[in-house]
Amino acid sequence: MIDQEVIHSLRAEVQQILEKSGPVGIQRVSRKIQGVLPLEWLMSRPRGGRIYWSGRDYGIEVAAFGEADCQYSSTASGIEALRGRLKGMLAGCRHGVRYYGGIRFDLHRQSEKQWNPFGDWRFVLPRFEIRSNARGTILLCNLVLPRDSEQTNTVLAEIDEIQEASTITNLSFTPLRHRFCPDFEEWDKIVGNALDEFRRTSLEKVVLAREARVEFSESIEPISVIQRLKKVTPNCFHFLFEPVPGETFLGASPERLFRREGRSIESEAVAGTRPSGKSQTFDERMIKELCHSAKENREHEFVRISLQEEMASLAAHITMDPVPSIMSLASEIHLVSRLRAILQPEYTSLDILEALHPSPAVGGYPSDHALDLIRQQEPFDRGWYAGPVGWIGVNEAEFAVGIRSSLISGSMMRLYSGAGIVRGSTSLDEWVEIGYKIGDMAHVVDWRQEDLE
Repeated sequence: MIDQEVIHSLRAEVQQILEKSGPVGIQRVSRKIQGVLPLEWLMSRPRGGRIYWSGRDYGIEVAAFGEADCQYSSTASGIEALRGRLKGMLAGCRHGVRYYGGIRFDLHRQSEKQWNPFGDWRFVLPRFEIRSNARGTILLCNLVLPRDSEQTNTVLAEIDEIQEASTITNLSFTPLRHRFCPDFEEWDKIVGNALDEFRRTSLEKVVLAREARVEFSESIEPISVIQRLKKVTPNCFHFLFEPVPGETFLGASPERLFRREGRSIESEAVAGTRPSGKSQTFDERMIKELCHSAKENREHEFVRISLQEEMASLAAHITMDPVPSIMSLASEIHLVSRLRAILQPEYTSLDILEALHPSPAVGGYPSDHALDLIRQQEPFDRGWYAGPVGWIGVNEAEFAVGIRSSLISGSMMRLYSGAGIVRGSTSLDEWVEIGYKIGDMAHVVDWRQEDLE
């Protein structure tokens, strides 16, 4: 629980800011707190408006609730419109102000209704944030002036309710039935079509995905899912976005799209996969097999080439690992090549986002050709799956690729994952690869495919 004296102090400062004419724009009020675990606090918030983010490398954990501001688009307005809106809101802000959100994988594909609350893109400045790292934990209240001055009583009531806990129910999961979209027969045809495309055209790689729809006996508490997921997926980005009650997108992604601090940029190419975790001997064999696989190295090389090509137009200086290394996760290994760059001063975080997404790791190579094939062949809407998820602030940002993820809609859970198809791929091998990629998510909700009809 947050100390009541801290809340009273926060409330008094917020009231003072709202009742006097101050600077226009975003203002923050912060207090140090102790003994509060971000996810446990978030669990006690009412459903709807909850956000969670934890970085992979830098030890920061963020739980957020409520909306001080929301930038949302339900039409194919593109990143240019988002650039204009965030530029206006972040102008003149202090370092540390952050909007959290994500973008659809494909802004040019018709959205299916389950993705409507998320929009083509949606970025939120939370009303409240709890940020925790090695230096300690702080409670933040974000204000937008003069808008919040016109609803002072509402904002103060939100602070008064910050300790009120909602009733927590259904922390267990009982899966009833599932189905795959596409099923294996259709998947086999889709992969075959991709292989035909390689023979007939200049397409080198396409990432094809499938959706596993699992129905449960009751609605699912997503905070419980992310709590369990964090325990079994170390060394990943963990994210949760809940724009409205009953609709949540969450996941544990191993892949950074980019991180920006000032003009310093980090990114990475991740492609090529093998299972791991059974034993040391097994893992050593899988590492050797992955490193010497011509097919996996060819798939990885397309991502390396594209990443360097896209960053070349934005960066004053680029360095990249000369050869791939191994990224080790709890249940799989990947080939990874890390890139560092110095951003040219005229470019912004959204310029980087626009250049890097979608990468060949989730789309294909060449990108436009691969996207056309995905639109033609995949029988479902990816929505935010494989899109950028993360946060953006003043001259800083961090985005992961929204893979190894799930959309929870009441008692329905959609699990997503994909596989890179190149020359030499087989539909069965790629089907199996996707199966173990969704294994961690399936495990935390007690879903075993063989147990259900």
